[in-house]
Amino acid sequence: MRASVFSGLLLAAVHAQPVPESPAPGDVPESRLAVTELAPAQRASLRDALRKHDYVLAENMLAEAAALHAKSQALLLLLGDVLFLDGKQLNSILVLKKAELLGPLDERSRYLLALGYVSIGHRNLAIPEFEKLAASHPSAAQYPYWLARLMYRKTDFNQALLYAKKAVQLDPSFAKAYDQLGLCYGGLGMDTEAIQSYRTAIQLSEQQALRWPWPALNLGTLYLRLNRLPEAEEALSQSLILTPNFPPAHFRLGQVFEKKGDLERAVRELQKSVELDPTYPDPHYALARIYRRRKDNEAADRELKTFVELRGADTRKGTIRPD
Repeated sequence: MRASVFSGLLLAAVHAQPVPESPAPGDVPESRLAVTELAPAQRASLRDALRKHDYVLAENMLAEAAALHAKSQALLLLLGDVLFLDGKQLNSILVLKKAELLGPLDERSRYLLALGYVSIGHRNLAIPEFEKLAASHPSAAQYPYWLARLMYRKTDFNQALLYAKKAVQLDPSFAKAYDQLGLCYGGLGMDTEAIQSYRTAIQLSEQQALRWPWPALNLGTLYLRLNRLPEAEEALSQSLILTPNFPPAHFRLGQVFEKKGDLERAVRELQKSVELDPTYPDPHYALARIYRRRKDNEAADRELKTFVELRGADTRKGTIRPD
């Protein structure tokens, strides 16, 4: 493989921060591989590389083919697909935007483009793409769901609520949309509606055997804010039953125990959260607060310094932590 061919098409690999509970687009569809510019032997080799998850080999093959067939949108779309699966969202975006110059993007490619923008933290670029998808596919619930998520992150809770309501109207079995609906209600201070939405999301997740910990986490976080500590502990424990090594749930459970005055259990939960995710800033702040209460100022200062460093790293990377 000539290195200049690949480097001429793409930047160096850029691995974006993962989007929490983002729906995976799945493997490359078989229909995507029916590219006329690839010989049957090349398609077979490409299919084998994808089956083995040897994405670098697949990317090199497609980049070389795209360099030979500069007007082939199909090759670029396929390359963008593979790059996205390989976690190289920025490169995927670049390739898909180049493909768009050759003609309109199909639904899957525009969806990958929008998700790519989300992954690299460019919400304002993602929103127009999801708006186009929602307008051209009005019966698809995933697009208003994503718009609800993005508007929520912009703290436009009223608009986010409208989109979340649209998503659950289009698909009443969409557990993640009900979870997002709960977040929107919570953002507007409509706590009763938020609790009901989270409970619906939990029920749907159980019915569909999703083992998805987020709605129980969000419900527990809301109960914690409302100082309904027994209910908060129950919900957060449920989240950890589904996903025992879930750092945000350990963090929130630590906060519950801190409020209850059980500082030993609080420290254990907070330290577990740190152990599972050493980049997570918030548990360090909570630990600093507890150590300060215990008059252990040296440990408190150490935790506070770590918190400041990790929060700064999150800001530089554009990492978004759960509320």
